[in-house]
Amino acid sequence: MNRFTIGSIKVTRIEEWQGGFSAPEYLFPSCTAEDWTSLEEEFTPEYFDARSGKLYAFLQSWVLDTGEYRILFDTGAGNDKPRPNLPIFSNLKTDFLLNLAKAGYQPEDIDYVVCSHVHVDHVGWNTRLIDGKWEATFRNAQYLLPLADRDYWNPQVTEIGPGEIGRLVNDGMFEDSVRPLMNSGRLVWTEDGHEILPGIVLRTFPGHTPGSTVMNVHSGNMKAMFVGDLMHHPAQIYHPYWNSQFCEDQEIAILSRLRMLKQAASTDAVVIPAHFGGEHIVKIASEGSGFRPIYLKSATGQGGFSA
Repeated sequence: MNRFTIGSIKVTRIEEWQGGFSAPEYLFPSCTAEDWTSLEEEFTPEYFDARSGKLYAFLQSWVLDTGEYRILFDTGAGNDKPRPNLPIFSNLKTDFLLNLAKAGYQPEDIDYVVCSHVHVDHVGWNTRLIDGKWEATFRNAQYLLPLADRDYWNPQVTEIGPGEIGRLVNDGMFEDSVRPLMNSGRLVWTEDGHEILPGIVLRTFPGHTPGSTVMNVHSGNMKAMFVGDLMHHPAQIYHPYWNSQFCEDQEIAILSRLRMLKQAASTDAVVIPAHFGGEHIVKIASEGSGFRPIYLKSATGQGGFSA
C-alpha cells in the first residue's frame, strides 16, 4: 500500500530498498526451526523468500501531508555511506530522492523529519554528500530525534553506549548522519509526549534503543501508529517475545512491543512498521492471550481499509 489516508492526512510510502535481509534465526535468536515452519506458508512470498531462506524486508519512509505541513518519518540508510560492518547497506546508490520526487515532493518541501530511533537504517537520508561534505538533505526541515538516543550513540560520550552488535553495525553513522545536523542547528532532541502538530504526538517505547519512538497520529475517526523497529516482521505479532538481535535492552524491548500491540488492538489503530513487506501496514487483533495480524489490502476513497 503506497498511498492511504489517516482522516484528512495523506500518507505516501517512499521506498529506498527491498530484498532478502537475513535468515529468521539470525534476526530473531529465539526463533526455532519448528517455530518458523509453522509460519512459513503464511509469510511466503511477501515476507519470506523460501528459495534463499531469508526474511524479505524493505527500507521505506513515509510522508504525511496535512495540506499545510509535510512530515517525513524515518530516512533509511542513505547513499554513499560506508558501513564496513553492515555491507548490505554500505555505499548504496538508490533512487530514494527520485522516488520522493515521483511522489510529488522535493527535499525542500519537507517541514519535519522524524527519526524513530538513531540506527543506521533510520537516519541515513538525514544528510547527503555535497562537495565532499555531509549536508542536511531536507534543508527547510526541523529534524526531530529522541533525546535518550543522543549520548548513547555519540562516540564522543564514553560513559554510556551500545553493546557490541550495535556498535559494530552503526559504526560511522553518528558522524555522517547526526552530528552534521547538530552542527547546523536544525536538530531538536525530543522526549516522550512531544507534539509535532495537533493530533501528532511522539511517544517513547524504549528497548530497541533507549529512545525508540512511536509517532501516534489521530485525525478524524482514524488512528495510526508509526512504530519504527518495535517490529521488524509480522512474525513478532504472533511471537512478541522475539527480539531482533539489534535490540539494545532485550527485556525492555519485549515490554514495549507488548504495550504497543495492546494499544494498537484496543484502539483499532493502523500500525506502520519500518520494514514490513506485503502491503507494508497492518492492524492488530487480540486473540486469546496473544495477537494476530489483520493484513490490510486496500484503502477506500474515505480513508478506510479492507482486510
